[in-house]
Amino acid sequence: MEVNEIASIIDHTILSAEATKEEVITKCQEAKEHNFASVCINPAFVSLISKELEGSPVKVCTVIGFPLGANTAETKAFETNKAIKEGADEIDMVINIGALKSGDWEVVQEDIKAVVEAAQDKALVKVIIETCYLTEEEKKKACQVAKEAGADFVKTSTGFGTGGATVEDIRLMREVVGEELGVKASGGVRSLEDAQNMIEAGATRIGASSGVKIVAGEKVTGDY
Repeated sequence: MEVNEIASIIDHTILSAEATKEEVITKCQEAKEHNFASVCINPAFVSLISKELEGSPVKVCTVIGFPLGANTAETKAFETNKAIKEGADEIDMVINIGALKSGDWEVVQEDIKAVVEAAQDKALVKVIIETCYLTEEEKKKACQVAKEAGADFVKTSTGFGTGGATVEDIRLMREVVGEELGVKASGGVRSLEDAQNMIEAGATRIGASSGVKIVAGEKVTGDY
């Protein structure tokens, strides 16, 4: 895949607690310049970047139940509704990890469905399964449940856990969801080579805070 094609599937991300208004605006400017898929921000910035990205093809992406996934389904649905009203085009929700690890799959599915129904086809829903905490069987089941609940994507990681995306996880997730859902590799994608490897394994979206450096062919160091 050519560099410009890779750029077109990058969610240019800034989710740190200390992110400033100015830094978020810079991300929007970079996203427009490089034709990234979206800018992914915390909910408090949705209104701001909706204005910054107005008239451009770059989508507004925000996170819900982030980063622990431990909010109630009702809270996640409320967050989703509010984000869409303020201009969000894409919703990256964190799965209920505690319920998943407890084997409460009905709770997990209803949690995802609450967000999907709140989105009402007005926004894409990506389900972050936080692979670093899951067994292989839990990863498979999480992807199946997300698909059954009507999600549009499954996503590896928040970037705040103990690990990020791996080629093996992307391949597994793609096998489970087939071609019907998107697969987003997020967390630890630090170079153009990393992005290409994820895409070859089945990723159709890349989440990265250093999208500019990645498409420039620079190696990014540091945490997820």
